[in-house]
Amino acid sequence: MFSLWTPSSLCPVTHSLAQNTATGSPVRLQTVAAEGQPEVTPALEELYRGFEQELLVPLWTEIGDLMPAHPRSRAVPHLWRWEKLRELAAQAGDLVPVGRGGERRAIALANPSLGGRPFATPTLWAAIQYLMPGEDAPEHRHTQHAFRFVVEGSGVWTVVGGDPVPMNRGDFLPQAGWNWHAHHNATAEPMAWIDGLDIPFQYVTEAQFFEFGRDEISDAERVTPERSRSERLWGHPGLRPLSATPTTPGSPLLSYKWEYTNAALRDQLLLEKEGFGGTVEPGHAAVRYSNPHDGTDVLPTIRAEFHRVARGAETASVRETGSSVYQVFDGSGTVTVGDRSWTVTRGDLFVVPSWEPFSAKSEAGDSDSDSGALDLFRFSDAPVFEALKLARTQKDA
Repeated sequence: MFSLWTPSSLCPVTHSLAQNTATGSPVRLQTVAAEGQPEVTPALEELYRGFEQELLVPLWTEIGDLMPAHPRSRAVPHLWRWEKLRELAAQAGDLVPVGRGGERRAIALANPSLGGRPFATPTLWAAIQYLMPGEDAPEHRHTQHAFRFVVEGSGVWTVVGGDPVPMNRGDFLPQAGWNWHAHHNATAEPMAWIDGLDIPFQYVTEAQFFEFGRDEISDAERVTPERSRSERLWGHPGLRPLSATPTTPGSPLLSYKWEYTNAALRDQLLLEKEGFGGTVEPGHAAVRYSNPHDGTDVLPTIRAEFHRVARGAETASVRETGSSVYQVFDGSGTVTVGDRSWTVTRGDLFVVPSWEPFSAKSEAGDSDSDSGALDLFRFSDAPVFEALKLARTQKDA
C-alpha cells in the first residue's frame, strides 16, 4: 500500500493504517516507554484507545516523523542504465500496442523505496517512451504538466494543439497541462525519448484530470516541418512577438533546439577560458530553459536545466529541498548522490532525492562526447518549492 508518510525510527509510537480490530478505527496507537514521552500507565492506554475511536493522533507520538530536523526523503538515490531501458522498450515495441488502452508505450522509472509506484521521486515522473515506425500515439490531454527530451534519434513529431513539432537529438519540448497532443513517427526507424511529468505531485494533491481526444490526427497535422508554428513565432532569442500573449500557463515555445543550448554552454566555457567568467563554477557551464514571454520556468511545476562539466572538472557538493532527475546526454563521468557513486555514460538516468548531496566529476573525452565534456539534462520540482517559500540550498564543504 502507498502511504504519504512512512514510520520513522524516531517515532516512539506505532501508527498504522490497518483497521484496529478492537475499535474498527484505522488509527492504531501503542504506548512505548521513551525519553520525552508520557509515563506508560493504564490511564494513558485508555486515553490512546479514546484517540483511536475518535480518529485522533497526538503530535507527541509523530513529531519525529512529521517534523524532522531536515528533509528525509522517501525516495532513495538510484540509477537506471539507458542501454537496458532501450532494450526493454524495444521489446515492448514488438509486444505492446500503442493505441487506446495502454494509450502510450511509456515505461516509468519506479524508485525502489516508493512501494512499487511508477514514481521516480515523490513529485516527479520519468519514463522512456517508444514509438515504432509509422505509428501514431493517439490524441489526449491531461492537467499534468509534461515535457519530452530527446537523447538520441529523430523522425517523430509531437502534435500539440494542431501544431506539428519536430523532435531531434538534444531538443527539449515542454508542454503545459490541458493541451491536446499526439505523436507520429514519420520514418522507417523506431525512436525513444524520455517523458517528464508532475504526475506524483498531482496524484498526491488529488488535482488531476484526463480526457481522450481523437483516435487519429488529420492529414494537415501529419506534416513534417523543420520548425513548428510555435518556433516561428516565439523561437527568436531575445525577441518577444507583440502580436501574441499566452493565455495558458507554461511556455508558448514548444521546442528548445539543441543548437542553441549547445552554443550557450560552449560560449560560457570559452568566456571562462578567456578570463571573463560566465560559468557557475570553474569548468561548470549551465543554462535554465525559460519562458520567452516572461522569463519564468517553462512549466508551473517543473524546472529544466542543462549542465556541461568540462573534462577533469568536478562540481561542488550541493543539497537542495525538492528532488531532481538527471539524464546523461553525452560524455562520461562519476556522479555521487548521498552515499552512492556511479560511473555514468550517455542516456543513463539517476535520481537526486530532497536534501541528498549531489556532485559530478567529468571524465569525458573526444571518444565519448561531441563536446568533450559531461553533458547533463536535469529536471526538478523547484518551482513548487519556490512558490511555497520552501526552497533551500546548501553547498557542502
